[in-house]
Amino acid sequence: MRPWKYPAKCNICEQTLEEIFSDSLTDTPCVYLNSEREVCVATEMCVQYLESSVDSIVIRDDNHNPLGMVGGYDLLNYIRTNPTRNYQYETKVKEIMSKDLLIVEKDITFKDLMEKWTNSRRAFAIIANSFQGYSPISARKMLEIGIKCKTDTSISSIPKKKMITFQPDDSLRTIVDLMFEHNTRKLLLEYSNQFISDRLVLKEISKLLKFQPDVDNFLDVPVNLVELEDVTVVKEDLDLNQICTKMYEMDHPYIIYKDISVTPWDICNVLMTEKIAESYEIESEKIVCPHCGKDIEI
Repeated sequence: MRPWKYPAKCNICEQTLEEIFSDSLTDTPCVYLNSEREVCVATEMCVQYLESSVDSIVIRDDNHNPLGMVGGYDLLNYIRTNPTRNYQYETKVKEIMSKDLLIVEKDITFKDLMEKWTNSRRAFAIIANSFQGYSPISARKMLEIGIKCKTDTSISSIPKKKMITFQPDDSLRTIVDLMFEHNTRKLLLEYSNQFISDRLVLKEISKLLKFQPDVDNFLDVPVNLVELEDVTVVKEDLDLNQICTKMYEMDHPYIIYKDISVTPWDICNVLMTEKIAESYEIESEKIVCPHCGKDIEI
């Protein structure tokens, strides 16, 4: 048995965001939109940013104070009852934004953050950074934690959830209704590896706004006219850090292994039960020389 004392492992759920991420906690700035801008601008911005570096647009006033957020949920919920182009141009984002914008501190634990996200059903928060602004905290960012995990957890151990499917002749109205009915952002085309998401629905609406002025009711459009995306299908039962590394490299992370689908939110739930090794910097005083028994400064 080696006499060296290695860094202990600790429960991720008990760690604070500062302990987990260190300097990378605020390395990405939020994407902002003034509260007086039109809904069509938010639609276009969400097409660019949803599921990537951020997951919601932060809405702020003329003094740069954050007022709320707009994401796929808010836009589609509004479009369900106002599916015509006039509403896109005439409605301000302040009228449809969610005012439940979660602002957290660096000393919040992962467990407490997950509890707030679960209760609100929105995996998004912001945290003040050193640039007199805010940085986003989303489910996607938690993939960085999973990358550092050395564990026996693999895809096959992730709880299965029902994959909601749609038909090629469905309308966008049916698609959006299914998303809200099943509280999901992604639907699989039946008997295929293609999917549609809230971002892809908004992308189609943005295209209709720009290039098809004759289409007024967006939700009447058949989904077979929408450009779908392919799910990344993995054939190996990857470990947690391998899954997270693969998803982190994707613009829009989504993986299927056999009959198990994995999104960043699934990874968040897995991380609640995982441990992570503390850094040598944190544990340096616990590293002992095997010869003299004295502490070694790293």
